[in-house]
Amino acid sequence: MSYELGMQAVNLEMPDIVPRTEYSYQLAYELLHAVTGIAVNKDSDDDTKFNAITAFERAWDISLFWATGIGSNIFGDKRTTMGHAGFEEGYGDYIDNKHEAFTDIEEIYNLDFYETYGTIDLKSKAKAITEGYLERCQLHPDGVNTSGIYVTCISGILEILGWDMLLSAAGEDPARFGEFTVRYSQWISQYFKALAKSDVPVCMIHDDMVWSSGPFIAPAWYDKYVFPYVKKNISYLKEAGKKVLFTCDGGFDLFVDRFVDMGVDCLIFEPLTDLKYICERYGKTVSIIGNADTRIIMKGSREDIYDEVRRCMDLGKPCPGYMLAIGNHITPGHNVENYLYYNEVYEKLKRR
Repeated sequence: MSYELGMQAVNLEMPDIVPRTEYSYQLAYELLHAVTGIAVNKDSDDDTKFNAITAFERAWDISLFWATGIGSNIFGDKRTTMGHAGFEEGYGDYIDNKHEAFTDIEEIYNLDFYETYGTIDLKSKAKAITEGYLERCQLHPDGVNTSGIYVTCISGILEILGWDMLLSAAGEDPARFGEFTVRYSQWISQYFKALAKSDVPVCMIHDDMVWSSGPFIAPAWYDKYVFPYVKKNISYLKEAGKKVLFTCDGGFDLFVDRFVDMGVDCLIFEPLTDLKYICERYGKTVSIIGNADTRIIMKGSREDIYDEVRRCMDLGKPCPGYMLAIGNHITPGHNVENYLYYNEVYEKLKRR
């Protein structure tokens, strides 16, 4: 039933139940144990973890599995390492290794993406994308699976340059940095074309274009150097009949209309972006996923949690493509009772 609910939402068919997706529950071992009864922790073997994860997905009726197959690995060694804060239980994912791939601004302005990162064979890449997608469908058959591109534009440039050089290059000469950004979009287009040729029906396109406070470069710069080219790349997917789900973290209230103009079928976002505006303006024409505040679910009282889920449901239920999710993630190691109560409230309020 989860798959059917998810596809109905993607297709704006107003299912009787508001479907849901969640993120990073795969790492929340205490929650997995509490929900499934399977004894699992960070040191468990892969089979135990997989069994707990899939049992959780069935128990919580997860209708969509967020995934992109094309990420920072396409840059090889020519990318910046910025380190990584600890997120997993025990902070085993903490990385203190930092390395800048580029330290000269002129080199950045003159970068030839094809020379540096190469070209792909569209047919073989499309085949690889399809194979990865079908494998995920076999592993997680109960919901809508996706594949897509994580490094669409700003997120790709960030992986290459890191924040220090990105902001330095943008501030030193916004026009030349804009031309660099356009060349990136033109280079990454080959991956969009390969995705368009694949057998993936629902594509996940990700780009963190903003900070929590909104755009970090003047909006006019995005209008000139980012949106027209991302829209062009998305058009390859639309022309191939794909559904395009678009994810952007941070606060993108200023860009909501621009994102919809890019031709996307779904907006996925954090509580930093206004759910009310999106539901009222685009609730009948695009799918919407979000945006229960993870801070409230993690640390709030039962009343706070109820009110937060109710806020999302009251806004989302009139929208045929609405899907509930905690934004940004279910955080490992936090109050399991709060998550269980969150699910209890969802079960109580999920019917339209």
